[in-house]
Amino acid sequence: MKQTIFITGTSSGIGKATVKHFSEHGWQVAATLRNPEKETEMQHWQGVKLYKLDVSDTSSINTAIAAAINDFGSIDVLCNNAGYGAVGIFEKATEEQIKKQFDTNVFGCMNVIRAILPHFRSKRNGTVINITSMGGLITFPIYSLYHGTKWAMEGFSESLAFELRPLNIRVKCVEPGAIKTEFYTQSQVLFENKSIKDYDNYESVIYPNTQKEGKNAPGPDVVAKTIYKAATDNNFRLRYAVGGVSPLLLFMRRILPDSWFFGIVRTVVEKGFKNG
Repeated sequence: MKQTIFITGTSSGIGKATVKHFSEHGWQVAATLRNPEKETEMQHWQGVKLYKLDVSDTSSINTAIAAAINDFGSIDVLCNNAGYGAVGIFEKATEEQIKKQFDTNVFGCMNVIRAILPHFRSKRNGTVINITSMGGLITFPIYSLYHGTKWAMEGFSESLAFELRPLNIRVKCVEPGAIKTEFYTQSQVLFENKSIKDYDNYESVIYPNTQKEGKNAPGPDVVAKTIYKAATDNNFRLRYAVGGVSPLLLFMRRILPDSWFFGIVRTVVEKGFKNG
């Protein structure tokens, strides 16, 4: 019997690459996105069906999951990929921007997991794969809100893994480093507040330095391959670092004192900054 994966946020980038990878490996794929009517490729791929889903709308989540189960008979793996990066100086962020970042990256993922767990419990089997980030375990300046959401998902996933293991439901975090996707372009939100000028010098250096990482990064296919590994290795391993220097940075974070690691971060992302 063919396996089925349910993926959120498949309109581009990592999500779309993952749909393609699983399709090419003979899986049935429930590809969800906010505007499936605008998609012109994926519905023609083998085993793929499109569903309308907005992670901030619980009704659309329940409808999409029910439709996918009806169409495919079962869902074996959930891949929580929907999310985006809100970037900039924290003080410049509006209350609405702060709320939206958490509503999408944290509460949206939780909503989808909560909706699919009854199905996994009924089977006493299933896998939840959350696309977190190396930014869920380490941090860089001007990404404070984004890091907040990813650290939340890392902690949530780790604890949830204990709860679900007795039911034979696996929880996994795929932790990409910099990946060349729309994350660094049209899907990114940059905080702006012209009345606050004290950070301008710092931000003018940090933002270009961090953007360079995305331009030179590997493409989303490397993440799709890691998601496939997490979905098929049939074990309870929690974390899968992938992409560029992500595995090395996460290793360094574990073994180095804070002062050393923070010094390395400042050397890279604050290159060219002169205080005062």
